[in-house]
Amino acid sequence: MIEKLKSTEERFVKLEQLLSDPAVISDQKKYQEYLIEHGELNKIVPVFREYEAFFGQLKEAKELLRDSDPDIRSMAKEEIPDLESKIEAIKAQLNILLIPKDPRDDKNVIIEIRAGTGGEEAGIFTGDLFRMYSRYVESRNWSMEIIEKTISSSGGFKEVVSLVKGKGAYSSFKYESGTHRVQRVPETEAQGRIHTSAVTVAVLPEAEDIDIDINPADLKIDVFRSSGPGGQSVNTTDSAVRITHVPTGVTATCQDEKSQHKNKAKAMGVLKARILDAMVREEDGKRAADRKGQVGSGDRSGRIRTYNFPQGRMTDHRIGLTLYKLDSIMEGNIQEIIDELKTYKQVQALKEID
Repeated sequence: MIEKLKSTEERFVKLEQLLSDPAVISDQKKYQEYLIEHGELNKIVPVFREYEAFFGQLKEAKELLRDSDPDIRSMAKEEIPDLESKIEAIKAQLNILLIPKDPRDDKNVIIEIRAGTGGEEAGIFTGDLFRMYSRYVESRNWSMEIIEKTISSSGGFKEVVSLVKGKGAYSSFKYESGTHRVQRVPETEAQGRIHTSAVTVAVLPEAEDIDIDINPADLKIDVFRSSGPGGQSVNTTDSAVRITHVPTGVTATCQDEKSQHKNKAKAMGVLKARILDAMVREEDGKRAADRKGQVGSGDRSGRIRTYNFPQGRMTDHRIGLTLYKLDSIMEGNIQEIIDELKTYKQVQALKEID
């Protein structure tokens, strides 16, 4: 670990020199790249320098244990445990800082919520989850815009696709991918019986042009009139857009805007994200098909969470977390869940480092 930290510090010093080089400053693209890298290393290097300072003090204190003056030996003996405790705390901090950062963490995110088993109740809960995420986005001062939606006859959603814009959006939402199960008495249930329904959530980091290059010749673009519940047209022009990437068969649709141009741009953003996500998942599958305890972006076919309304309980099955404050959670107060999942992921990553 120390050798890695020393090389990190050397790179940090080199970057400081490069950032003051007039040739680099005049090249804004290169300058921004170095500035971002410097910012990341600046989280590690000061902590490592603090570690080295305490380690040097500990070394001196141990040498003073051989001093001829008993008072100096006594002072050194008292100082050593405190220094050792500080060093261990900083080592733990450095271990976390050295965990490889997901390069996608700071990206905007596309959230796709779809009703699964459970009929109309699943559609209603799709709307509830969308509202929960919307409230969370508001609490973070991020923005959220709908790209595609299909409203169910009960007033919920058969599906809703949205784009969340905000620094670190993907790092928070990536643990939401998977099947969300709900247990409650539907409003349409006359007998008062508890029903179990399911909703699937897919979370994709927004793809940028540097992430993926799509040949326009590989795209099939269809335009049609937007439709609302029951299929009725809600617009008099062909403003809705469906884009198909012919080589992969991946499609994306947007009909939320009145402008065909805006719908096409939004659909293209979703298409790129879906293609990039498929590529990343294929690579991840090759590297680690069934790594135990992994809580990454989630297996979308696996049940990750249960919302039990009669008991006011939420359980995240991946980490065994149960909270009895479902009303608060459904109002968007999900930061505690996200933090617990991040901590679990850090612990797993540290085990792999060890």
